[in-house]
Amino acid sequence: MKKSLVIALFALACGTMAYAQPRSIGANLGANFGVSYQHGFGDSNMLDVAIFCPWAAGNAYQYGGNTWGLGGIVTYDWIDPFGTSVPWNEKGEWHWYMGVGGSGGIYNFNAPSWFVGAAGHFGIEYDFWFPLQLSVDYRPVIGITGVSSASATIDFDKGGLLSGISIGVRYKF
Repeated sequence: MKKSLVIALFALACGTMAYAQPRSIGANLGANFGVSYQHGFGDSNMLDVAIFCPWAAGNAYQYGGNTWGLGGIVTYDWIDPFGTSVPWNEKGEWHWYMGVGGSGGIYNFNAPSWFVGAAGHFGIEYDFWFPLQLSVDYRPVIGITGVSSASATIDFDKGGLLSGISIGVRYKF
């Protein structure tokens, strides 16, 4: 009886803490376009999950022409790291953040090519006094790419460092 009461109280506390944390959902527009979800852990940390559609026109030599795909990046970010903050807060709030995580996805669904790697996340955001957030993000990815065919090859991802700049618009709830 005591054990189930402790488990129930722990579950209630975890649910309350998860509900009380700031969250946001929105779109990223840039080299890749997609949706992102941010879940805050207090005032100084957040988990950022982005699902995007990478367009490989710049990598036509590697992927066989203009191709579309589906990918994702998950990073754990530190908000205003090193005890620093952006000093020009007026009505809203400015913050900067940096983090690390992983990325993966697939291009060209007819002759699949895949990528997987380590990701970084750097950005600055403005939180309005109403529930809207604007940000500029850079998500570099260092990893490998491969081709899933009879002549399978693995190569270093040459475009991952240059393809991650985007503008984010998110609704905070």
